[in-house]
Amino acid sequence: MSLFNLLSVSASGMAAQRARAEVIVENLANSETTRTPDGGPYRRKDVVFESEAQASPFSAVFQTEMSAGSMGVGISQVVEDSRPPDMRYQPSHPDADARGYVAFPHMSPAEEMVDLMGATRGYQANVAAISAVKDMVSKSIDLMK
Repeated sequence: MSLFNLLSVSASGMAAQRARAEVIVENLANSETTRTPDGGPYRRKDVVFESEAQASPFSAVFQTEMSAGSMGVGISQVVEDSRPPDMRYQPSHPDADARGYVAFPHMSPAEEMVDLMGATRGYQANVAAISAVKDMVSKSIDLMK
């Protein structure tokens, strides 16, 4: 595995964690949304990761030198939460039903923040891996001087 493939794998991890953070932020922003264009309250979304082969721009050049391809991470799908919405008694709300209950998205802001911290840590781990690879390249160049 070449150093460029290591960078490609870490870059795929960073992109996946960024997409995960975007979905979490969307969930937090819509935690009180009771009306969507599809009707009903907002549905919490979650990202599903999958491993995928990484092809770097240099792969064609180095393909003969590499025996096995490297696997990065990608997003296979974004799934919506299928749990029923939280029903809260708010008779004065414009979206209240005949009994005075309003359907709110079923989510916990605390859980979303924990997931966001996990995405942040995953992103930081990939940045640290890229920094380590960059240091390895720099040290190798210094040895050749």
